[in-house]
Amino acid sequence: MHIYLPIAEVTENVLVLLGIGGIVGFLSGLFGVGGGFLMTPLLIFIGIPAPVAVGSGVNQLVATSAAGVLAHWRRGAVDFKMGWVLLAGGLLGSAPGVWLFSFLSRIGQVDLVIALAYVIFLGGIGILMCIESGQALLKQRRRSERRGKLHRHTWLHGLPLKMRFPRSRLYISALLPLGLGFLIGVLASIMGVGGGFIMVPAMIYLLGMPTAMVAGTSLFQILFVTASVTFLQSVENQTVDILLALLLLIGSVLGVQVGARAGAKLPAVQFRLLLGLLVLAVAGKLLFDLIATPSDLYSLAEAD
Repeated sequence: MHIYLPIAEVTENVLVLLGIGGIVGFLSGLFGVGGGFLMTPLLIFIGIPAPVAVGSGVNQLVATSAAGVLAHWRRGAVDFKMGWVLLAGGLLGSAPGVWLFSFLSRIGQVDLVIALAYVIFLGGIGILMCIESGQALLKQRRRSERRGKLHRHTWLHGLPLKMRFPRSRLYISALLPLGLGFLIGVLASIMGVGGGFIMVPAMIYLLGMPTAMVAGTSLFQILFVTASVTFLQSVENQTVDILLALLLLIGSVLGVQVGARAGAKLPAVQFRLLLGLLVLAVAGKLLFDLIATPSDLYSLAEAD
């Protein structure tokens, strides 16, 4: 069963789109990521233009994140105070991010920048997560892992504007989550992501949050940032295909509930390792597409 997508100007299989939404929704509930880092590349792989994949993918993340937050909130696994600080930074970063996306579109470089950004960010973060998780697993097998603080203090934790986050048992500078949220807001606008693939590792390793609190808090911030980016993208760039977003939404809302239940039973170290491997797999596919020889060496385009 196929359907024509008016903004994307392509015809796609409805079941494929529902399946993509379901897979991304499951991963969103499992890892606490919005799923955009997987959604946008998958849409590009099946032939959706990159600008439409970004704008429509972000729109789908709103519903996925909302369903995920509710699922984690019922288990008491959301630090709302931390979420509000992250959200403030995200909203500040979303507007300049949309402006930058519009500028790249005008100069005809948006597709290349999106692909390169995915390869660089996903590849770097995936490698770091896999190395750390592998070392932790080896320590567990040797039974030499000692319990200590959740994170090591660095000069970053000595920054001003200290704030207590009782739910996460943290006393750190508010500038850290604020700056992290700002970066996520920019990336959400350019890459069509909720930013969870960066935020989740940063919340664990940089902020020192307990792994159990990370997924729900991450989705809380992603919910409002992606809603803001969706509005700005639709007004500024007209790249939101409502029909595409609706089909993705239906599949993802069903998948996120299953993922949240599975994530509650996943050990912390395995959680980080699986997320790292997933991130690396997506980065590898995008890198291959960038360097591989295309099947058609020539293309025809109408000049302005």
